[in-house]
Amino acid sequence: MQTTLSETKTEISTVTEIRSHFPALERIHNGFPVAYFDGPGGTQVPRYVVEQMSDYLYHHNANTHWEYPTSAETDAALENARVVLADFLNASSSEIAFGSNMTTLTLHLSRALSLQFSAGDEIVVTELDHHANIDPWRRLTRERGVIVRTVRLDPTTGQINWDDLDRLVGSKTRVVAIGAASNSLGTINDIHNAIALAHSAGALAFIDAVHYGSHASIDVRELDCDFLAMSAYKFYGPHIGVLYAKKELYEEIDFPSLVPAPDYAPENAETGTQNQEGMVGAGAAVDYLASLSTLPTRRERLSAFFSETHRRNASLFERLWNGLSSINRVTLYGPPPDQPRTPTVSFTIAGCPSNEAARRLAEKGLFLSHGDFYAATVVERLGLAEDGLLRAGCACYTTEEEIERLIEGVRELI
Repeated sequence: MQTTLSETKTEISTVTEIRSHFPALERIHNGFPVAYFDGPGGTQVPRYVVEQMSDYLYHHNANTHWEYPTSAETDAALENARVVLADFLNASSSEIAFGSNMTTLTLHLSRALSLQFSAGDEIVVTELDHHANIDPWRRLTRERGVIVRTVRLDPTTGQINWDDLDRLVGSKTRVVAIGAASNSLGTINDIHNAIALAHSAGALAFIDAVHYGSHASIDVRELDCDFLAMSAYKFYGPHIGVLYAKKELYEEIDFPSLVPAPDYAPENAETGTQNQEGMVGAGAAVDYLASLSTLPTRRERLSAFFSETHRRNASLFERLWNGLSSINRVTLYGPPPDQPRTPTVSFTIAGCPSNEAARRLAEKGLFLSHGDFYAATVVERLGLAEDGLLRAGCACYTTEEEIERLIEGVRELI
């Protein structure tokens, strides 16, 4: 029987109720209940999302734009996914495109934009970013003769050098590409400032919101960014990427496509047959989050969800930060809890490689990610390139008991 979403709650669901929606949380490993701290690399998926994807594949599966019922139903399902993701971002459905993942979408967009660039034009990136928001732009140095300027990271604070950004953005800048939050250190950037700086120079602002999108409500109208990219598997959905762009930019950019393909926004930015069940699942993930509140509109319910989970997770994160920092041989990286950040902590244990620590913690049912998380420049600037970091993140299903287990697990490991 399919799960239905309640819209009659008068407050945000409790963590206990939320956890009941995630079958993965029932897993036992080595006799321990599994605590998933790997959310920054990909969250677990609620039952509702999987059931909506299954329902599409079982009962409505077809290709698009043909004159028979399941094709029409597919068209409607995909348009609904765009509408739902538009509500997620305060955009319009004609401004939401889908792709394999954020990296592929960014590569696709960068190459399409590069047709408007000339040798010597400049793009500004930062050392703090995931390389999905660095390397697609760097490719243009050899493909189009574009110059990439890089804003430095202060490894002691986990913040970028804002004076550097101000100095590097100028008359030759065509794009400022910056992450809303760091997937490796949890740092939240002042993207309002970055977007305003880009626009003051006549440049476009591209925001990587992959890590940020699972922790805070996003309003692209208020931000006035030109592009914003996300990944649904970071906010309890399937593995699929989402791209927001202003509609006029979809219409201006010459995206590579086949002649029979749609030439209107946003489908002109999508190549070939899409991951249609993934699009349905991305929309279902947003609807799931909205179902955890009860305000009148989807947008309001999402805002309430993010506000409450931010409050809950900030408390959990502070306990985790303080607990880990009290353990000898543990070094924490990134801004402390009183600074703008997500509930994601990266740390090292002296004398214990990150992969070995992760393996030993996993034996106790504590699942953490390790390495550089494709933020290789961050790890290099921290002087940890050979071994990388351990990373733990709080999700909407994280409990105080799991935080205590992780602190004690690290202490026992040492």
